[in-house]
Amino acid sequence: MTARPTAHELIAKHRPTLDQALEAIRTRAYWSPHPEHPKAYGEHGSLDAGAGKAAFDALLGTRLDLDQPGTDDWVGGEVSPYGIELGVSYPHADLDVLLPAMRAGQAAWRDAGPETRAAVCMEILKRISDRTHEFAHAVMHTSGQAFMMAFQAGGPHAQDRGLEAVAYAYAEQTRTPGTAEWSMPQGKRDPLTLTKSFTPVPRGIALMIGCNTFPTWNGYPGLFASLATGNAVLVKPHPRAVLPLALTVQVAREALAEAGFDPNLVALAAERAGEGIAKTLATRPEIRIIDYTGSTAFGDWLEANARQAQVYTEKAGVNTVIVQSTDDYQGMLANLAFSLSLYSGQMCTTPQNLLIPREGISTNEGHKSFDEVTGDLARAVDGLLGDDARANALLGAIVNPDVKARLEAAADLGEVALASREITNPDFPDAVVRTPVMVKLDAAKPDDEAAYLGECFGPVSFAVAVDSVADAVDLLRRTIREQGAMTVGAHTTDPEVARAIEEVCLEEPAQLSLNLTGGVYVNQTAAFSDFHGSGGNPAANAALTDGAYVANRFRVVEVRKEA
Repeated sequence: MTARPTAHELIAKHRPTLDQALEAIRTRAYWSPHPEHPKAYGEHGSLDAGAGKAAFDALLGTRLDLDQPGTDDWVGGEVSPYGIELGVSYPHADLDVLLPAMRAGQAAWRDAGPETRAAVCMEILKRISDRTHEFAHAVMHTSGQAFMMAFQAGGPHAQDRGLEAVAYAYAEQTRTPGTAEWSMPQGKRDPLTLTKSFTPVPRGIALMIGCNTFPTWNGYPGLFASLATGNAVLVKPHPRAVLPLALTVQVAREALAEAGFDPNLVALAAERAGEGIAKTLATRPEIRIIDYTGSTAFGDWLEANARQAQVYTEKAGVNTVIVQSTDDYQGMLANLAFSLSLYSGQMCTTPQNLLIPREGISTNEGHKSFDEVTGDLARAVDGLLGDDARANALLGAIVNPDVKARLEAAADLGEVALASREITNPDFPDAVVRTPVMVKLDAAKPDDEAAYLGECFGPVSFAVAVDSVADAVDLLRRTIREQGAMTVGAHTTDPEVARAIEEVCLEEPAQLSLNLTGGVYVNQTAAFSDFHGSGGNPAANAALTDGAYVANRFRVVEVRKEA
């Protein structure tokens, strides 16, 4: 039998990577320990492409037994957006049994200290990384992402975000020393002396409510931020995307047990069809932290009703791009076309509203009218997606019927600048694949306002004619303030316009990308360098990942003794 790793061995194994992560969040420079290319896997215990696909196939139609207490039933029913039934069943929990069992291991986990907790979390991430190919198929067939996106966003990019949360958690917990000798002079009398200890203590059980579109990328920050700060974590996946997070729980439980800790520090809460256990869980007194990604309506409900918990939400927003001028017209069109197309627009960071002056814009190719800009952008999207094989690789599949319904209804909202078309996926003929639709609207028409000021999640964008760039900036401010935004983009060669847009994003905190014309896109962010969301507008009350995201997941308890 292989000997269990001790805490010291795990620290020795992972401390160099932790130090690199700490340096990366300090400098904000590019860094990642997780390879993006599929061919990088297959050595040192990691699964290559064939083994990963075989491991995923072996899961289909099986019962994923996590050996967690309180199992009273088995549930499942996931159907891939690509048209295949997964047939995996998961333990359904009796919460009155499971939650006390989760609390039982917290004292030892707390006493292990920040460094040991970080090392164990990093061991979990390493084991997940070794199975990236397997996880990629699980993400693909629950989210509808195309394989390469599922591999990268659901694999190394998600793992990066998890490690980033561990690094921030470690930094915040070690900001205060573990012990201190305190001496207060008393003049001619002996000084007052105390020995003080400071211990980071967990809030309690954390609830991570997963989302359908990015189960690992959006799930790992909260999961690892809570676990690294000493809290047990109950993972409640979206009913359509259970498998990637169930596998995550499985790996975490195994790594915790092998390191000598209670595996019930991480557990799964799968639900029966229509059961809706998130509300029940969110208001239980044992739940002290909640991480949620999803609709505004339920995010608002959590913030209003889960009063006993510290709630972190990423909700809906209306992402805006102002197009005023550019010195690289073709680069701008190509960049916007890719941003609108990637994963069928099913990203919380995808642009929705393109604000364009009705008199047109200045470019390196001369003046372009509003209709020319929208027509050229439509042709750029058509060119990008003209080859069906490439289109399938970029678009993936429509994740659920609600997105398809919004896409089909959008054509009735105004003049269609870019019509959506159906694409067949030869490998998955039952997949619903659609190219984006772009509709022309007018900010001067009151009837159009409801469309562009509401989120239309999916492959839908609105080209909104505005009277001037000043009106565009005012509309941007109103949109962020009222609806929130995960991302803002702008194309301008005018420093004054750029400064005005920056000022809006500083005052109504929103993350801004200016003049992207190359291979970096407004809807993509890099862990350790870019912040995802700001926590300063209605789209999200937290940012992935900063100190505020982890610091309130634990408290520091002081014990004073006379020296």
